[in-house]
Parts: sequence; structure tokens; C-alpha cells
Amino acid sequence: MLLPGKVAVIYGAGGAIGGAVARAFAGEGARVYLTGRLQAPVEIVAKDIVSAGGAAEAAEVDALDEPAVDRHLLEVLDKEGRVDISFNAIGLPDPETGGIPLAEMDTERFSLPITTYTRSYFLTAHLAAAHMIPKKSGVIMTVTALPARMGTQNNGGYGPAMAAKEALTRDLSAELAPHGIRVVGLRPHGMPETPTMRELAEIYAKSSGLTWEQFTGFLASTAHTRRVMALDEMANMAVFIASDKASGMTGTTVNLTMGAVAD
Repeated sequence: MLLPGKVAVIYGAGGAIGGAVARAFAGEGARVYLTGRLQAPVEIVAKDIVSAGGAAEAAEVDALDEPAVDRHLLEVLDKEGRVDISFNAIGLPDPETGGIPLAEMDTERFSLPITTYTRSYFLTAHLAAAHMIPKKSGVIMTVTALPARMGTQNNGGYGPAMAAKEALTRDLSAELAPHGIRVVGLRPHGMPETPTMRELAEIYAKSSGLTWEQFTGFLASTAHTRRVMALDEMANMAVFIASDKASGMTGTTVNLTMGAVAD
């Protein structure tokens, strides 16, 4: 096992990415504390983990509410004495952020993903860091996407939000690495299993007439492998990065676009 006895807190654990990472962490021996804005989806993931023999607890925590995040972290610390991994995988429905050309988009809609994603990542990271610094150990992680590095259409402020998260990963690492804390991001591409891809496909269907098959085929055509990454591949990489096997990795976002963009 790569994460035996590690204590991991996952934000957005009721979503496809957060849930996959939670299951993978637990499968490698971590005790996972799952949070989400709604309790029910997080409970489903926790029950799956426990049924498979893992250790998981679910809680309703809005990852944009700093006092709520702090209270939950203190509860975890009371039980475990430490937090080893903080993983931010919160999402925002695409219909709220895209589907309109930038020249036609209002400022509030453009700003929504930027303020949402960056605020949540910052507050979960800096609160976790405050508890990790005394231990001189910990891993802070998040997920971005290809628009952080590549121009895309009708995505509103999503690309700038992802780019800002990658910049924050570098800045957090510059400050926290001397305290023994690693900060690393993941940048997958596609993953048709996620509801987000379905929502994005619907947006593109309205503007370009692409079917689901045509949309996923287009995504695959941009990768060297002629396919996009699967959820379990992304989750397995998250496990490795969170483990001591990746002790030399910090201040970077791991490119999982399968060659769609170059670093």
C-alpha cells in the first residue's frame, strides 16, 4: 500500500473526480474524510469505501465557507492528531460558467469560476498548511484542466481560473516546501465518465452541432494516445503523488493531458 495510515481530507468528494480520488486513497490505506456542499453524494462515496473495507467519514462542508472548513479540520485533528493530505476537487456546473462568447459575456458570469475555484483552493490550502507546518509534513493537492494552458472557446472564466490555480500551486510550494509540505496539482484532459464532460458536450452541441460521439472523438484526437484519460488513471496518479514515493515532487502541476499540451 502507498498510503498506509495517512489521513486525507477531500473537498468535493461527492463529485466524479473527488469520489474517484477518495476511493483510490482509501484503497491504498488512507483514512479519508470526505466533504461536500451536499451530504448525500458524499455519503454514497463513504459507504462504498467502508463496504470495500476502507475507512471513511462524510461531512457536509461548503469549501467556500472558511469557518466551516476550519471547524471540520479541527474535528479531524481531534480524532487523528494530524492531516497528511488535503485534496481540493470542488466543481462548478459548466452551464453557470460557459456557453457564451467572451465578447457577449457579462463580468459577473466571467468572474464566477475565477473567484469560486481560487477562493476554495486558497482557503482549504492555507487552513491545512497551518496545521501541517508544526508537523513539518503534508501534501496539498488540487485538479486543474487543459484550458489552463491552451486557448478554448466559450469557456468564460474557466481557463483563467485553472491557470490561477496552477500559479497558486507554485506560490504555495515556494512558501511551504521549506516547512516540509509539498504542493502539487493534476491536469487531466477529458475523462468522459464525468458529468462535467456531458455538460460541456451539451454546450458545444448548441454552438457547433457536435454529437456526444463527435465531441469525445474530438477530445481524443488532441491527445497523442488518441484517447483521453480515464478517471481511475487520474486517481492512481493522485495516489502516487500523495505518497512518499513522490517526495521529490512539489511546486508543479502534473501534465496528464496525454500530449494534448506540452510543458
